[in-house]
Amino acid sequence: MHIKNTGFGLLLAGLLAFAGGIHLAQGQGITVNYDEAKVGTYTLPDPLRLPDGTAVTTARQWEQQARPDVLNLFKEHVYGQMPAKPAGLRFKIRNENKNALNGLATRKQVTIYFTPAADAPSMEVLLYIPNKVQGPVPAFVGLNFYGNQSIHPDKGILLPTRWVNNNPKGVVNNKATEASRGLQASRWPVEELMKQGFALVTAYYGDLEPDHVDGWKTGIRTTLNDELKIKEDEWGAIGAWAWGLSRIMDYLEKDKSINAGQVALTGHSRIGKAALWAAANDNRFALVISNDSGEGGAALARRNYGETIAQINRSFPHWFNPTYKNYNQAPEKMPVDQHMLLALMAPRPLYVNSALEDQWADPRGEFLSALQAEPVYQLYQKKGLGVTEMPPVEKPVGETIGYHIRNGKHDINAYDWQQHIAFAQKHFKKKAKPKS
Repeated sequence: MHIKNTGFGLLLAGLLAFAGGIHLAQGQGITVNYDEAKVGTYTLPDPLRLPDGTAVTTARQWEQQARPDVLNLFKEHVYGQMPAKPAGLRFKIRNENKNALNGLATRKQVTIYFTPAADAPSMEVLLYIPNKVQGPVPAFVGLNFYGNQSIHPDKGILLPTRWVNNNPKGVVNNKATEASRGLQASRWPVEELMKQGFALVTAYYGDLEPDHVDGWKTGIRTTLNDELKIKEDEWGAIGAWAWGLSRIMDYLEKDKSINAGQVALTGHSRIGKAALWAAANDNRFALVISNDSGEGGAALARRNYGETIAQINRSFPHWFNPTYKNYNQAPEKMPVDQHMLLALMAPRPLYVNSALEDQWADPRGEFLSALQAEPVYQLYQKKGLGVTEMPPVEKPVGETIGYHIRNGKHDINAYDWQQHIAFAQKHFKKKAKPKS
């Protein structure tokens, strides 16, 4: 796929006016390109071409030959290996409140233990399940950044006991305090999801691996390396977070209140990268959402725009497979690009979205990645975006692949969630049915 950058109307003009050309990444001394004219020309690897040059023309060919090859290339060159489910996995319901949110929901808190040992590594999962609709219900699943208590001011949510980043209010000496309750409630429309008939399931990503350079020393890449038969340098933090999402799915298959066949996996920013990687490895996630996931997520790596492989590896050396650093100065030599990651979602519904002021994440690169994933979806007779140029701001497009770019900064907000909920309702074909 030979891509030459061309103009795309008023939207591009607006983006360039905002971007202002070439800049230095704040505090890093790294040159960052925000000028479409300087992106240049690049060639994307073709997901529908086998290593021997054979064209992939059927869904069966894709599933049996091409898809395993593409997945293995991402394991080898980008994210690292993905361990299997541990034999000793077990669940414990910590508490349950059937009258949460003033009767709107049942709040359930579950510990997932990764081994049979009494002091087993674990993660804490929070569920809100709507009370006023018939079950089992579809669910949105995603990790959070600052602990389960950060998604809602509900005082019944247990505080995390593990390391938390000190940046936000309510975290003191890397420990969450009562003041952190509801810290990121604007990113989690709990009540709206309950009214729309969806459960919400979340866990703190730091339960799996604290997000700093030495986080692997206390995260599952160390505490579980014997059980998972994998060394800590054979995968990265994104792989650890993605692996944890699949363990949540293991629990949801046991919970009779959840429709495990209608689980939408969502993630913002670095957790959006983890969500995409989890869904690439685990087909049980029925629908996948990437929100501002950028470099190493939905955005094309070969585009010299915004964050690059070199910059992400410099800032976050613990996120990826060490091999990924080989492409810091040569992304064109990488045997994959992110459109192939998005293609691994096929034929499941996929939604990608961007923010106008989040040029670091390369919105156009995210759109083009979704566009270039379409040929794999077409093997299943699935319609993609339905357009070839970026849509206007806040004008969502697409069928089985959806996309929007909205006004605003790097975040996930009410507008994003409105589109995600509508997309899930369309594909799950289920409206909330009141209990009799």
